[in-house]
Amino acid sequence: MRQGTDGQAVIRFRAAGVSLLLAHLLLVGWLTLRPLDVPWVTAANLSPFAGIKADLSLGPAAALRQIGGGLLLLAPLGVLLPMAGGRLYVSPWLSLARTVAAGSLISLAIELGQTGVPGQVVDVDSLFLNTVGVALAHVLVVPACRARLRRRGGPEPQVVSRRGREAAQGSRRSREAAQGSTPTISRVGMAP
Repeated sequence: MRQGTDGQAVIRFRAAGVSLLLAHLLLVGWLTLRPLDVPWVTAANLSPFAGIKADLSLGPAAALRQIGGGLLLLAPLGVLLPMAGGRLYVSPWLSLARTVAAGSLISLAIELGQTGVPGQVVDVDSLFLNTVGVALAHVLVVPACRARLRRRGGPEPQVVSRRGREAAQGSRRSREAAQGSTPTISRVGMAP
């Protein structure tokens, strides 16, 4: 969208993305980093997939609630991060990699922040589930939305080859030569 001709639409689109992103991050921070008044706390889970196996052993309803909650917590970031970026013409793989990396870093920051919050427990499986949720949301929504916006928007940006760039620079140099050299002002040293 950044390459479009309608600059106001791009600004509004990005502003909406940034506003929604900040609102979501505030909600996630409130849900995950507030102190809980509980009589006891389980130990931190630092072994991968142990919490997921324990959730699956509780039954399908409890497993769906626990695993689904982990997947959905940061899933909106898969859409909001590219929306805040405002790029319409970008490689889908590069966009996915950037979004997943940012989502995993945000999830890691939340997990590390939970180490100092009473009642909250660090869980490495939450990091995995949050990152997968971001990736799934991105893959399911962003490519289709970008394709729709590209159909509605203007023409695709021109890709200029190296020869085309060199030719454009050569023509610019010839225009500058025809106009004459730029006047320069001599520097005068400062008196002691």
